[in-house]
Amino acid sequence: MRTHRKRAGLTLLELMIVLIILVMLFAIAGPRLLGSQKKADIRLTKAQIGNFDTALKMYYADIKSFPSTDEGLMSLIKAPADENKARNWSDGYLDDQEIPADPWGNAYSYEYLGAQDGARDFPRIRSNGPDGQANTDDDIINWRESESGSGSSSPGTGVSALDNVSG
Repeated sequence: MRTHRKRAGLTLLELMIVLIILVMLFAIAGPRLLGSQKKADIRLTKAQIGNFDTALKMYYADIKSFPSTDEGLMSLIKAPADENKARNWSDGYLDDQEIPADPWGNAYSYEYLGAQDGARDFPRIRSNGPDGQANTDDDIINWRESESGSGSSSPGTGVSALDNVSG
């Protein structure tokens, strides 16, 4: 009488075929997934800058001025040192207890120039983008190139968190 052995596991050839198929699938789908992550990070950055813009507008409504460049975004979560401003300051304008970094781990930059040289009277917020370098094509900003004032150009393509939300 013959007994049939049950087969346990995969043969080396079957395992190699499965691995080749998986590598081919990743080669096709991988770049699309990685591209989606980059787009998601850019959209998240634009949303965070939009949240800062909204919080700054609420700050302005209470204080009647924007934070100085030195005070920066921290003024949205920490009361100003000036007692006159502190009286009107709300209990924070962001839900977070600290200013979040952009998706690439870099701090947002904040600059308030006031209404000078034809620039709009609103603070400028910038993420240096995926490369982490300021004034490059991948910077994400909340102003338009035409608002840079005094004939200077704003960085790179001037991707605006206000204008180009869809990515």
